[in-house]
Amino acid sequence: MDFVMSSDGYESFCGTTYASKVLGLSIGTIQGLVARNELRAWRTSGGHRRISLKSIQEYQLKHNLQPNAFMQGLERIKVVVVEDDEATREMLELNFESWGLPLEVLMYESAIEAMLDMPSIQPQLLLTDLVMPRVDGFEFVKTLHEHASFKSLTVIAITGLSAAQVQAKGGLPEGVQLMHKPLDLEWLRGFLGALCSVKQINQRLQNSKQAIAT
Repeated sequence: MDFVMSSDGYESFCGTTYASKVLGLSIGTIQGLVARNELRAWRTSGGHRRISLKSIQEYQLKHNLQPNAFMQGLERIKVVVVEDDEATREMLELNFESWGLPLEVLMYESAIEAMLDMPSIQPQLLLTDLVMPRVDGFEFVKTLHEHASFKSLTVIAITGLSAAQVQAKGGLPEGVQLMHKPLDLEWLRGFLGALCSVKQINQRLQNSKQAIAT
């Protein structure tokens, strides 16, 4: 599995989910903008929609839209969730919202769709299922681990497989956290809370250094 790269670089296009976050619009609205050619888009041979990032920027300028909190990334953790089971995605989304943590979460039902947006999103955390159709979580995580842009990415792999079964399938790269189903949501909440605290502390330190420098 390789990253798909266009002639002018990774950030030249994105998927519908990412475009929705960038513009602060619903996925249905994004699809409507594409249908009306207000956003330039095309489909891959596999049927996946790609949207020109340049056309998104042009749309923002045309309509005087300010970069939203997702694009600014201020004191927030960007989280990508890849899970083919809709009920699990909905359960996670409801819990993320109820916890009140400073998170920006994007949900994907396939590794292929997530891979399209990952270079543009540059998330701090990936939460991915391991057993999925087409590209499974094992291949997905190993591809990311081998890519220089994602060396610092925190990865939690969720699965119903036992530790022995995971190893029998080739195991996971060093540093990947394994979270068994049924999910321990209290542990996940604590883990995310710790990541948010570290980010906020680092942000304050950076701001203090900048203030001293000026």
